[in-house]
Amino acid sequence: MLQVSSLNVFYGESHILRDIDLSVEAGEMVCVIGRNGVGKTTLMKAIMGLLSPRGGTIVFDGEKINKKTPDRRARMGIGYVPQGREIIPRLTVKENLLLGWEARQKTVKSSKIPEEILELFPALRSMLGRMGGNLSGGQQQQLAIARALMGKPRLLVLDEPTEGIQPSIVLEIENAIRRIVESEGISVLLVEQHLHFVRQADRYYALQRGGVVASGPTSELSQDTIAQFLAV
Repeated sequence: MLQVSSLNVFYGESHILRDIDLSVEAGEMVCVIGRNGVGKTTLMKAIMGLLSPRGGTIVFDGEKINKKTPDRRARMGIGYVPQGREIIPRLTVKENLLLGWEARQKTVKSSKIPEEILELFPALRSMLGRMGGNLSGGQQQQLAIARALMGKPRLLVLDEPTEGIQPSIVLEIENAIRRIVESEGISVLLVEQHLHFVRQADRYYALQRGGVVASGPTSELSQDTIAQFLAV
């Protein structure tokens, strides 16, 4: 579904990503791990078209998307939840969710939130009229993921979805993500430092100094690798 090959990304003259090779298959959950500052967020932004690579290719569903804009990538079926969530604080929860319709290939004219979204994140059901800025960090993260799912993505890209969130909501988010992979067949690519969440993924890629230095099934993730690449 997603194939990243020999990807090189710069900030000015600083070489951030170096010859990155990465893939995500249909219905698969893949996790990118690594210490702070190794290029994980840069990789997610490049996949979404927020940064332009100087070399390499990004292919989604068999089509090269290097020159496609972020909104076009969203309409092709890539949902994105950035680090920091970026919900709109002066809109209600419902209004934030309805913005997710815009990512669909065909614009949906409906003011109703699909029941399956509310079943995934039941806490949002009683908060639809509340301002997004009045939610806790964990509630905002659930809202951000739910908004991305409103666009019916085939690939969901998550940048540190559990950062700064209380443990009980971390487990709720883990369960929701695993559920959409297993029941909806949505592929997931995420950056994560929470070990329990990392182990929910099928495969991992470890980044160091802008390059992939280890990869494989998460079932084979060793304690040495965990100590080297996870901030735990």
